[in-house]
Amino acid sequence: MVLGFNSLLLSSFKAMDFLPKEIEDYALANSAEEPSILTKLSRETNANVLMPRMLSGHLQGRILSMISHMIKPSRVLELGTYTGYSAICLAEGLAEGGILHTIDINEEIGSMVKRYFEESGYNDRIRFHLGDAATIIPGLNEKLDLVFIDADKENYCRYFDLVFPFVREGGWIIADNVLWSGKVLENIKRQDKETLALKEYSSKIRSDKRVECVLLPVRDGLMICRKLKG
Repeated sequence: MVLGFNSLLLSSFKAMDFLPKEIEDYALANSAEEPSILTKLSRETNANVLMPRMLSGHLQGRILSMISHMIKPSRVLELGTYTGYSAICLAEGLAEGGILHTIDINEEIGSMVKRYFEESGYNDRIRFHLGDAATIIPGLNEKLDLVFIDADKENYCRYFDLVFPFVREGGWIIADNVLWSGKVLENIKRQDKETLALKEYSSKIRSDKRVECVLLPVRDGLMICRKLKG
């Protein structure tokens, strides 16, 4: 019985479905509706952009929006814009006069991202940067309330170290995809650098006494940590 359950669990991990579809549908039915601009963005992403599963989506998007509303950040940094869905969600909870910086290296979808930022009504609060995050971060010169890491997985630890000095005490760092479709539970091959990097990231955060953390098994896993001290 246990072995059968574990096999079922791992098969659902590989599909990035951590909850039975009926439970997820129930959760969505009892959560705030997805804003129409995000529904439109989701549809266009799924129709025209490679790897649409990179999109945060309805449930995770509402979670990010709720966290942002609870924190009411003045300065947010997102690493990995993709098509802009999560940036819009995070912008929803910005404090008056707040700014969200979002960084991506993919110039090909830059025009689409900018178009949706304009349509969202948050364009004046979002600063979209194209280029290498490791180069851009030090030049932002911001004291950050919230960071969302969702860029190349092999550099999660590096990104954490880069942003940490700029995060205020009591500030938050959220990393997406830390469960990586359940691959973190499997025997990892040496060449699977992304999975190894994500396991290293979770271990690093868990052992860092400067933060407290919780890993939420939402969608593909959200590691949330709060900075306790510098």
